[in-house]
This record gives sequence, structure tokens and C-alpha cells, in this order.
Amino acid sequence: MENKLYIVSTPIGNLGDITLRAIETLKSVDFIACEDTRVTSILLNHFSIKKELYSLNAASEKFKAQKVIDRIKDGESCALVTDAGTPGISDPGTRLINLAIKENIEVVSVPGVTALIAALSLSGFPSDSFVFEGFLPNKKGRHKNLKQLADEERTIVLYESTYRIEKLIDELTEIMPDRQIVICRELTKKFEEVIRGNAKTLQLHLGEHVLKGEFVVVIAPKDWRDI
Repeated sequence: MENKLYIVSTPIGNLGDITLRAIETLKSVDFIACEDTRVTSILLNHFSIKKELYSLNAASEKFKAQKVIDRIKDGESCALVTDAGTPGISDPGTRLINLAIKENIEVVSVPGVTALIAALSLSGFPSDSFVFEGFLPNKKGRHKNLKQLADEERTIVLYESTYRIEKLIDELTEIMPDRQIVICRELTKKFEEVIRGNAKTLQLHLGEHVLKGEFVVVIAPKDWRDI
């Protein structure tokens, strides 16, 4: 491989979702910059790939990105991956990618799975134009952000964690009680689940079921009605 930075999308759950090009790239580069070496090792072992791993997570990217750049400038090729999905999409990687661009290093996309697109396609809501907010702030600015989104006329996509999914639905019940919502849990994994309803019905559902995992929440546009 040429001395470039390859942005490689990896599966969000089901390892069968990796692309042939991604496998070939991971086999061919000199080293892989990854979010968690333990998680990436599971992927590599599954496809019998042996490669040097260099940890580059959200906490260390600021301090360690330059070392990756230096190695590429010295002639090595690097694949950038995260634990799941596409680097830079609510995941580490943006700082490294920008640094590579500034250093005139060619950046190559090896596209694949991303949870937000999978959830958007499952929702049935309009997808020609949408808003992706990623993870909302835990505290400061959270309520203000949701109030602003209440007037949004496009489909809204959010990420949420196990620890705050109930809180989010409670907030949506207060701010957008009549909006249609789809909760996608553990996409492509064994316990994948898609739950549909308005905020109030989803609030009742969550009150009766303990849901764990990773969540994508898709909110229909304001005043949207079924086709």
C-alpha cells in the first residue's frame, strides 16, 4: 500500500458486514490506528489478519496523532478504524484526518457500515434531508438543544447510551410528545430490536422493559404523517 491514511469502516455488530475492500486494506497496510486494541483484535483475528495496532482513542488522539503522521511521512501506510462503524462519525479520527490533510498526506475512504444510516433506512421517515446530532450533551445545553430540535422540519437522528435512553425519551415526551419516534437498539447484533411509537408510548414501553445496549433514535419531521 502507498503511504496514505486509509479511513476504514468496520462492522457495527455483525462481522459479516465488513466489505471485501476493508479486509484487503487491513491486510495490506503497515499498521492500524484503532480506538481500542482489544476490540480491533477480535475483528482482525476473525479474518486471520496479523497487523501492528496503535491505540488512538478520544483521550489520546490529541497527543498521539502526530506520531501516526510522522510514520506515514516516513513511508508507511496506515488504516484508521474505530471500535465500530466509520471513524469520525461520533467516534475518534477527525483530528488525525485533519492533521493528515494539513501535512499533504492523501486520505482515502474505505466506506462501509454506519449506524445512523442503518437506523434512518429502518425508520421509514423521510431521508432525503435529515439532521444528525450524534450524542447530545449530558448536562449543559442538552435541554436547549432539544427545544431547538422541536421545530426541526427534517428527520432527526440521535445516538444515546444505555444510561440515558430513558432520560432522553422522558425529555422527548415533554418537548415533542406527538412526534413519531423509532428506537433502534443493538443494530446488526443478536438482540437487535426496533421499537416504534410516539414519545408517550415509548415512555410506557421503557417503563416496562429494561433495555441495554447501543441506541440510535430517529425522530420524524415536525407535522409528518405516514405516506
